[in-house]
Amino acid sequence: MSEILFVRHAETDMAGTYCGHSDPEVNARGREQISELINKLRDEDIDVVYTSDLRRASSTANAIAEAFGVKCHARRALREISFGRWEGLSWKEIEQRDAVFARRWIAQHPMLAAPDGEAFRHFEQRVLNEVEFLSTKAAEQSIAVVTHAGVLRTVLCSLNNCNQADAWRQTKTYCAIVRHAVAPSLQATPIIGANS
Repeated sequence: MSEILFVRHAETDMAGTYCGHSDPEVNARGREQISELINKLRDEDIDVVYTSDLRRASSTANAIAEAFGVKCHARRALREISFGRWEGLSWKEIEQRDAVFARRWIAQHPMLAAPDGEAFRHFEQRVLNEVEFLSTKAAEQSIAVVTHAGVLRTVLCSLNNCNQADAWRQTKTYCAIVRHAVAPSLQATPIIGANS
């Protein structure tokens, strides 16, 4: 049985906001986190790296690829969910702008999209389709995938039988690591994720 090594990107100056499709670069703390991550990954077999095309992920991924001397491939489908008009806002700012909708969003999460944001069902299907593609690659090579917390939580909840609270706990840390087993038939099978 092979596995996919999923990694959350390093920190940016937009930490604490709804970043989604926004495209900040990693900050100084993020660069330190990348160095720490590479040290943690030293004993892993990584033949190729796949990454979200957003800079916070691709910077993290390119550093891993360089450390292992392997290729890195950007995949738009690995992006975080789009938060629409909430991009770049903190929760406090969102509540100040529209407290009524903010309460509705909390009550109906994840089924209610942010204003002009991506519907969760579309995001989830995008992620699951991408994991199916990555599973075929994992059958041939040892792969690492650098992406976003929302993607990792979808993998944990939809494919690894985690509850929401545990998925949040495992992905809260920048550069968190989640392992996802792929059966020989290329169908995903549940395992427990690991957090760095």
